[in-house]
Amino acid sequence: MNDPVNRTMLLVDIERFSDRDDVEQAFLRRMLYDVVDRTMERAGIDETLRLRADQGDSVMEFIDPNVSVPQLLRSVVSELPAQLRAVNRMASSAAQMRLRAVVATGFIALDERGIWVGSDLNHACRLLDADLLRAALRERPGDVALCVSQSVYAGIVRHDHPGIPAEEFHEATLATKNGPLPAWLLGPVPAPGQAATVPGAAAGAARTPVPDASGERPGPAGGAQAGPSGGGPACAPAPVAAPAAQPPAGVHFTGGAPVFGGSFVMGDQHGVSGGRVVGDVVMGGAGGLPRSARTSGGPAPEQDGPAPEQTGTGPDTAGPRARRSPGASGDAGEGAPR
Repeated sequence: MNDPVNRTMLLVDIERFSDRDDVEQAFLRRMLYDVVDRTMERAGIDETLRLRADQGDSVMEFIDPNVSVPQLLRSVVSELPAQLRAVNRMASSAAQMRLRAVVATGFIALDERGIWVGSDLNHACRLLDADLLRAALRERPGDVALCVSQSVYAGIVRHDHPGIPAEEFHEATLATKNGPLPAWLLGPVPAPGQAATVPGAAAGAARTPVPDASGERPGPAGGAQAGPSGGGPACAPAPVAAPAAQPPAGVHFTGGAPVFGGSFVMGDQHGVSGGRVVGDVVMGGAGGLPRSARTSGGPAPEQDGPAPEQTGTGPDTAGPRARRSPGASGDAGEGAPR
């Protein structure tokens, strides 16, 4: 193996290359060569100062250390996307090409089989293949995602050379099979993972949280939801309702649906105030108890005087005698008003 030499490295890879058929892959390789060659020409880099290694769906350029790195990086930032747009305009929809690119520096050596090797080259390849760089290309409207190594950022990018927008490079740690690698990404860094969704919540539909025993209403993230004023969580217990006033003596039905022997009585019902009804009253007919179950075994006690007058307020209770409600059937016991 030859002695290691210092080189500036440009690595460019085609997105989704293996998804194409043989004819499309051959065409994309020719397009890739043209785009890289024109980018190097615009940077003023002569072919004699470049060494190329073909990797099928990617190409690696090893550039002489005497070539200005800012000059190369400036061309990669501006000319590479411009040249790619030019060829994509002339290509069919099946031959559109998008690229991931890495600029790095380091030492490489040529082994006995004519293959370039070295730890710095391995790191550059890991950056090119990192999931974060792939995600950055997927999320962007443009056709190029560029990443530079830590050494290129520290030596070139951070000094804000003309044509190299230092403020647009963002630090990122790329996960690779050799462990995390620091790098700098041109443009926004993709968020790690996807946003959590609330299970069972339909888009555009609001769900009303149910208060728990403490009076809190759990919010969508498990916390207490703000009270009506919005000033903070409604963590105080719900006020205890005052006890309802006791109704006067007698039988009262104030709404709801009471059940008598299988029949339903709806709406407000008022009994006879001051009087007594002895025996069973079956409302609704067939749903009542059998006759044998209605008697209590013995005559009902007689009243000690005449039946008192009605004091109810409804139209059906006015007058000296109680009116039988429509739909009610059965016999009243002895001593009851008729």
